[in-house]
Amino acid sequence: MSQRRVVITGMGAITPLGNTVDRFWEGLIEGRSGIGPITRFDVSAFDVRFGGECGHFDPDRLIDRRAVKRLDRFSQFALAAARDALAESGLTITDQTAGRVGVIVGSGIGGLEELESQHSRLENKGPGKVSAFTIPKLMVNAAAGNISMEVGAKGISAAVATACASATNAMGDALNAIRRGAADVVLTGGSEAALTPLGLAAFAAMKALSTRNEDPPRACRPFDRDRDGFVLAEGAGILVFEELECARSRGAIILAEVAGCGVTSDAGHITQPLEDGAGGAAAMRLALMDARLNPDDVDYINAHGTSTPLGDVAETIAIKTVFGSHARRLAVSSTKSSVGHSLGASGGIELIATVRALYQGVAPPTINLDQPGEGCDLDYVPNVARDMPIRAAMSNSFGFGGHNASIVIKRFEG
Repeated sequence: MSQRRVVITGMGAITPLGNTVDRFWEGLIEGRSGIGPITRFDVSAFDVRFGGECGHFDPDRLIDRRAVKRLDRFSQFALAAARDALAESGLTITDQTAGRVGVIVGSGIGGLEELESQHSRLENKGPGKVSAFTIPKLMVNAAAGNISMEVGAKGISAAVATACASATNAMGDALNAIRRGAADVVLTGGSEAALTPLGLAAFAAMKALSTRNEDPPRACRPFDRDRDGFVLAEGAGILVFEELECARSRGAIILAEVAGCGVTSDAGHITQPLEDGAGGAAAMRLALMDARLNPDDVDYINAHGTSTPLGDVAETIAIKTVFGSHARRLAVSSTKSSVGHSLGASGGIELIATVRALYQGVAPPTINLDQPGEGCDLDYVPNVARDMPIRAAMSNSFGFGGHNASIVIKRFEG
């Protein structure tokens, strides 16, 4: 029995570069940065005062005003992106098909803004003033649940929380759910809104963030000699994964085929990757095996590339381990250089960039890459987008806890 094939028919994105996939993509290939001073709360006392805000996001324009009050910001992002993804796919969910449509969405932290807000109410006004919506807003599965209710999807509904690998893990689960026949369509990806006072302070306390307050647009510089940490960001990326014959039967436009996914654990340190990148390399190998592709079939990798001293080198080593001599012919870029690191949402946002790269034959650049750092010796598409044919592409996501996930897509060839 042949394996059910899975394709992508719709995408939606909320990012620091814009509220739509088109605006996000245009910003990427133009080499723009969405990083700037934080405006949503007072950062005057913080060591880090910038990030990747979705400052242009107005939930009242995108979501029913009554629903906004019931949703934490991360769920608002997810719902808006899911609506756009479903609209692009052209899929209509009916009473007859609803049980075959699922939702699997990742988030590393969930409703942190709601948690902070209600804790403040508890401390300042007492337990009687804590909102009844607190738990439904902050729980990590709120994004998946609200999307399911909004679109009427009655199939598998789940949330994945594996830190920065959450969205890619979720998409791997969606791929396998469709393959095994548990669903025909899954809305999947990730959403995160942890750019809050507590989120910013906590990551800064770990010394994980760039402190380039004087020049935020140039702070995220993956693989560069002067990188000094990642830039905390927010956003969402939701895609429609669909079984091939289902998509064909309704005449859907197919953007790419989802070929394979690989998931591993470092079983090492809670925050640091293995120095030799062995966990990430294992995930990439599994993804290629699952996709039934050879290393030299891949032309582009959207790297995890967070702009951290250890992570960028470990990923470079992992790529060279898996791809051998072909690693020197790969285009490898980090789109986090333009939008920062949106934690559990990053894999969804980055797969959207990877689909556009494949579909349009353009590798987005790694901006702010002036001088490669020691151990960073691959072709990272520095600063300028590159027209190139892309047959197959990989997107990597590695998270605190040692979680590694890689997903492979390829051109749809019928």
